[in-house]
Amino acid sequence: MTERITQKTLAEFEAFNQSHPKGNFAQSSYWAKQKPMWHWEAVACRGEDGKIKGTLSMLIRKAVSALPYSIMYCCRGPVCDLDDHDTIRELVEAAKELAREHHCYVIKIDPDVPSSNTEFSDYLHSLGFKSKEGGAAFEALQPRYVFRLNLEGKTDEELLASFHQKTRYNIRLAARKGVEVRICGKEMIPAFSELMLVTGVRDGFVTRQPEYFANMLDNLGEHCRLYMAFHEGQPIAGTLAIWYGDKVWYLYGASSNEHRNLMPNYLLQWEMIQWATEKGCRMYDFRGVPGLVPEDHPLYGLVKFKRGFNGDYTEFVGEMDMVLKPFINWGATVGFDALRWVRMRLYLLRHRDKRTDHVKGTPSNPQ
Repeated sequence: MTERITQKTLAEFEAFNQSHPKGNFAQSSYWAKQKPMWHWEAVACRGEDGKIKGTLSMLIRKAVSALPYSIMYCCRGPVCDLDDHDTIRELVEAAKELAREHHCYVIKIDPDVPSSNTEFSDYLHSLGFKSKEGGAAFEALQPRYVFRLNLEGKTDEELLASFHQKTRYNIRLAARKGVEVRICGKEMIPAFSELMLVTGVRDGFVTRQPEYFANMLDNLGEHCRLYMAFHEGQPIAGTLAIWYGDKVWYLYGASSNEHRNLMPNYLLQWEMIQWATEKGCRMYDFRGVPGLVPEDHPLYGLVKFKRGFNGDYTEFVGEMDMVLKPFINWGATVGFDALRWVRMRLYLLRHRDKRTDHVKGTPSNPQ
């Protein structure tokens, strides 16, 4: 049997998610606070012992304010034993019930499940989900390809020794050249946001407003850290990381067009990895890459950078849609794709002054 999560059961829900191997920050109520334009719902399935054995969080939002239709998005869920098909089915049925209540035209899901688990994806297909085409680079809502570093039973010294020789060299180079990494508060959000803007224009992605990053520090509290790299007192790079359960994720990264030869991004990564080991985490997630692209691909530098930390290349099963209202879904998809294209062009036009010449180096994480 499934039940909706209420304020009364919220602490139990969070405890389950943080302790489960498939737990993910995007399935937490903390992340829901970061998305105030979305309505958050979560359901849980209990076993015969009365304890939670599976959960699914959903973000729901109207596609167009003047129309009654909404989109439902289950980011990196469900959280449960992936071989327990009964629990998965019960959670999906509960999601469908909520979808009817909120007049949803589609249920989107992009599970934290590797593509090699064809039994899981086949079972979702049998429940009515269809895999979406594309998403090879960063077109999907969440990255389909990531690098993940296994931390289990490893000391910092062992991890450092496992990195590619050039990666170890660049970490030490940054420290030797006087790069200093600090954990900062909201006072450094303006500087981080400016670096994000420079990075977005340079690498071709739209960035968030400063308030979004400031809210992350408030909404996630101890689960979120802003790391800034300084050289001679000047901020030259920064990252935002999230710790949740047994994982740390590298969520946002930014760097200036200058000083990239000081390799601040390498030292920032090493500091975040050490945070993960301090917390006893099982995994450090570098987040998205565009797949294993050839050396002449414009984002090959991003792949090379993350691969240098000796993480495991992981491909997820990808986005799947359960389309409930086909015509509305078609119209919304076409409209959103067009809006995203226009938004990108306007963004690059508005900030064309940021498109200065820069030394080619390691691209930042475009998430």
